[in-house]
Amino acid sequence: LQESMHAYAANVYTSVVEELTKGKQRKFIAVEQEFFRLWWDAVATDKHKQQVHQLLQEGQLEFVIGGQVMHDEAVTLIDDQILQLSEGHGFLYETFGIRPQFSWHVDPFGASATTPTVFALAGFNAHLISRIDYDLKADMQKNKRLQFVWQGSPSLSESQQIFTHVMDQYSYCTPSQLPFSNRSGFYWNGFAVFPDPPKDGVYPNMSLPVTDTNIHPYAQAMVANIKERAAWFRTSDVLWPWGCDKQFFNASVQYSNMDLLLDYINKHSDEFGVTVQYATVSDYFQAVHSKNLTWEIRDSQDFLPYSTEPFQAWTGFYTSRSTLKGVARRASSLLHAGESFFTQYVRQHPESSICKCGALKQLQSLRWAVSEVQHHDGITGTESPKVKNMYMDNLMYGMFNVKKLMASLIFDMNNAKKNGDVYSSVYSKDSGKPGTTDIDQYIIVYNPLAWNITTFVTVSVSHSSMNVYDELGNFVPAQIQSSAESHSIYDLYILVEISGLSYKKYIVKPSNGKRSVFIGKSVKYQRKDSTRGVQQSPDLLPVVNDCYQIMFDRSNNLMHSITDRETNQTVQLTQEFLEYHVNGDVMKGPISDNYLFAPNSSAVPVSKAVEMEIVFGNLVTEIRQYFYSNVTAQYYIYAMYTRLYLVPEGYDGKLLCHRIEQEYSVGPLEVNREAILRTSTNLSTGQLLYTDDNGYQIQKRPFKTYVNNTAARNYYPMVQTAYIEENATRLTLLAERAHGVSSQGNGQMEVMLHRRLWNNLQWDLNFNLTLNDSSVVHPVFWLILGSKSATTVLYRTSQQALEHRPIVMFGQFSGDKPELPRQLQQKSVHSSPVTVPPNLHVQTLSIPGWRYSSNHAEQVRSIRMGKQKQGDADFSRVLLRIRHLYEVGEDPVLSQPVTVNLKSLLKGLGSVKSVEERSLTGTWDINTLKRWKWKTAQNPSKGFSNSRNISQEYIVTVHPKEIRTFFVYFQDQ
Repeated sequence: LQESMHAYAANVYTSVVEELTKGKQRKFIAVEQEFFRLWWDAVATDKHKQQVHQLLQEGQLEFVIGGQVMHDEAVTLIDDQILQLSEGHGFLYETFGIRPQFSWHVDPFGASATTPTVFALAGFNAHLISRIDYDLKADMQKNKRLQFVWQGSPSLSESQQIFTHVMDQYSYCTPSQLPFSNRSGFYWNGFAVFPDPPKDGVYPNMSLPVTDTNIHPYAQAMVANIKERAAWFRTSDVLWPWGCDKQFFNASVQYSNMDLLLDYINKHSDEFGVTVQYATVSDYFQAVHSKNLTWEIRDSQDFLPYSTEPFQAWTGFYTSRSTLKGVARRASSLLHAGESFFTQYVRQHPESSICKCGALKQLQSLRWAVSEVQHHDGITGTESPKVKNMYMDNLMYGMFNVKKLMASLIFDMNNAKKNGDVYSSVYSKDSGKPGTTDIDQYIIVYNPLAWNITTFVTVSVSHSSMNVYDELGNFVPAQIQSSAESHSIYDLYILVEISGLSYKKYIVKPSNGKRSVFIGKSVKYQRKDSTRGVQQSPDLLPVVNDCYQIMFDRSNNLMHSITDRETNQTVQLTQEFLEYHVNGDVMKGPISDNYLFAPNSSAVPVSKAVEMEIVFGNLVTEIRQYFYSNVTAQYYIYAMYTRLYLVPEGYDGKLLCHRIEQEYSVGPLEVNREAILRTSTNLSTGQLLYTDDNGYQIQKRPFKTYVNNTAARNYYPMVQTAYIEENATRLTLLAERAHGVSSQGNGQMEVMLHRRLWNNLQWDLNFNLTLNDSSVVHPVFWLILGSKSATTVLYRTSQQALEHRPIVMFGQFSGDKPELPRQLQQKSVHSSPVTVPPNLHVQTLSIPGWRYSSNHAEQVRSIRMGKQKQGDADFSRVLLRIRHLYEVGEDPVLSQPVTVNLKSLLKGLGSVKSVEERSLTGTWDINTLKRWKWKTAQNPSKGFSNSRNISQEYIVTVHPKEIRTFFVYFQDQ
């Protein structure tokens, strides 16, 4: 990115700004703030900055979308989309006082129905997309249906609908063919060559300059293309995008030729029947809006998956670079936790010794890293290894900063002695478990959810006899067992009960003969041939908790069935790992790559033998299954760890008991293999699958048959959730990172876990996009089985519980006889917890640090007078987002609107002084936001309505699927 920035993006912004000032008619749109901000901070001169302010005022330069990046739509979480959008919008509003109002989502590979809702909530007037199925686009184009009003959310429907424009078959680039020349169409600056541009300024493939002799054929070619496209739209205005990837790096050549051509067409408009002008996206949408046509409504159906031709289904990227996808999500949840932890700390410790500005910088490093990886060539896994490493480095650096910050806040709050050492870690087997030590240690566990939780945290220890105490010295239920990964390490499972957005401290000590924790007892079952068919009377082994009975078949060591003990319903259920074999030679047929999935044939089972070990315990039972290529193979190729939790009397174990946790070990794969886990049941589902869009809403996915590539075209993204059901019974899978998912057979659900590919497509080789990913991945899933009504409630809450698992931090005290510090011996005074009802989720509680005024007139005035506040961030403004998790009618109780008293919700942070309701990214006062209304048959008038009042008591009512955004200010302490 840095290289791309200095070599290429810097040239674009520098040369475009200079060229725009040379002609009032010239225009330009800019999208991704990450590049623009790097240019603004590191390259732009004072003169450039002055020119940018002027060009924005004149409407010659326009920011569209305005997020840090153009985010992917298939594999990103809504929280992260909102984060990266807010990050860019905050900069633009603070710096220029402007608020983007249009989207330009031209490059993401398929369009989600969450995006129109997010953009509507951010105050956009129109949305623009391009990449949708080739056959669907052809049909819409023919019938002039590329423009419509999209109601992306069934529950918010009309209130957050948005006018949407789908680009025609030419997509977002200028046509690259000319009838009279073999050069590259209308690109006079040619192809970018960096980092060493040609000294003479002659780039490869520069189009012929416009001259008196060729201007007429140029004009004819352009007009012919405009007329062809005009036939596909309902108004006489044609959006003709001028540019493409890596264009305008040499803007003077580009604009001087464009000027000549546009002038010529306008001088001969009678002959051509067309007039042309430079425009921004807002100019175009204003022209369309002013025609006052009545538009058809599209419901909440999305445009996923996306195919570009019969054998090119872009469904491989749902799983590509699974490790990056996992780290990006862990980083996002750590950021969410760090933000709320820091916000509470600042409010409760105004006189603290921690440098708040330094702390904010640590959080900002992770905000930037999580924002940038949402790019449509980031979390998608469609970048080269070098760029992937940049994303990973930035994420790891940001995570390290936030862990360090959280540890230092704990340290400060507990005034720990100087010889004490606090360090932190987010538990993850991917990064090695921390905390293996012989010294007494205390463990701090922070619950980042605004609900009271009961769950297990896992810590690695080096002794098998340990005790766990709470702050009052009481025993805490815990279980210890030898780790599946290493015989010299033990897994210690600690049962924690923690209030919303609060933390608790636990002490772990060697037990010295006194009552010890529960011990998990291991039973090993010999390796069995797993290819044998189902026996007439299988030898079944039950594993039971209060919610489920899982049966394992001793004849093949595979799962056999699960019984939901509440309804007494038994579902036959087996799980196996399979691999799709794919082609890597373009001469032999369609290929799979970072983007595409093109299986040769059906998936092939990978193992012929399974070994099983069950660790039985009073709190946790873990079933470890190892999959071998044959009965005598030395090393296993896949592993599956299934955990069932048993909750003692007196604890609220509803969520914990209903969670069958599974962790897989997959890889390294052989080349040109795509690994899946297939769960087969006896549910009669008719191959109907349900998957989530971005963790926000559910899409219905009926199986569709195509002439070609049916398997790949029936893959969908699961960002958090997928389920199948029959009548009243539902089986749900929840994931902690994005995967591709499909139902290739009745009662089946298969999840793609990992891909390793190599191909010889020249384009892929040029950009090092061959995905030779030799890593081992450890994805985690939660399975929930039950009645539809019960699982609806369970999965909505469990989605968030899996996403926002507790953050575990460790402290040690060195010295001969570790004394517990005084603070740990008495009950420390924790502030009031922040808790909301189970159908609401506190999506954001943070101190953004933005310095802009929330009064728009004031903000614009201070910028015009050059008086934007410099210096310190604003620590008095708290950003709060509350989201309703349910759809209208989904549950008789939980789908109701919820009334929240913000004053009492936040009393632990101090006394609320004032609350302002804002647009999604914070830049609009909700009462001044007047989005354009577009006429539809259902709603013929074009009126405005948006004002919302917060009562004097700060009481707000949150309706199904709403995401409400507030600025909260507190009384000084």
